Amino acid sequence: MNALTRAPGAEPAEIDEAVFASLLKSIRRNRFLPIPSQERNFVGDGDFLAIGCEFLRHFVELGGLRPQDRVLEIGCGIGRMALPLTQYLEAPAGHYIGFDVVPAGIDWCRENIGGAYANFEFLHLDFNNQLYNPQGKLSEQGALPFEDASVDFLFMTSVVTHLDPAYTTFYFREAARLLRPAGRLFVTAFVLDTANRTLVEARKARPAFHLEGDGPDYIADRDHPMAAVAFDADWLLGMARDLGLQLARPIAFGHWSGRVAENFQDICVFQRARPR
Repeated sequence: MNALTRAPGAEPAEIDEAVFASLLKSIRRNRFLPIPSQERNFVGDGDFLAIGCEFLRHFVELGGLRPQDRVLEIGCGIGRMALPLTQYLEAPAGHYIGFDVVPAGIDWCRENIGGAYANFEFLHLDFNNQLYNPQGKLSEQGALPFEDASVDFLFMTSVVTHLDPAYTTFYFREAARLLRPAGRLFVTAFVLDTANRTLVEARKARPAFHLEGDGPDYIADRDHPMAAVAFDADWLLGMARDLGLQLARPIAFGHWSGRVAENFQDICVFQRARPR
């Protein structure tokens, strides 16, 4: 039994919205939570803690995350999503494992988060990534080192936006293997449905993807192909469906394409099909 295997127990209770809103407010005001220096932060600009809190809200309100869930994060970076989760997941049932291809981020997370929260673990897995780990030894031909059906909630934020179709399929396939029946997969992506394609063609989108070619992936920067990657909606949803992952709710489209929206990237929440 690994750390992501859930102990027997009752199903978690529903979340009280007022209590949760108060929790988010208290996290944002918590001056004692560790924040990495700007020189060490490789996951993007913006308010580190505020962005993490924004996604915690999305995880709960859109993804159905509960305090007792066993959680796996693919591409945990330097802990921007993990940090607010320390105040939400309830040990010992609630447990988090995050992994990343950048060892410096894992080192920081182990020292500043894992050292203070026993139910939080961080692993470095040396997967090849053109943008973040071009010398990585692991490929999409292998498997993640976790047991089947051991995860309640698996998430990837700003991960498939830097992957090719092969690696995206690999992580979705592994998610389908790792999720328990009715477990949820939360993914942010640039999804090219008909409306988003029209907005890209009208030059409303940022990133401004090049739409020539047959897809299913499209890039925004020819000099740095993995800097931003978009996928055909039919391909992404069809690939997930073939692996046993169905959309649990309509896609929450983001404002990257020029739509009016609160979130930047498109948010997709998939659910593992229950066995018949």
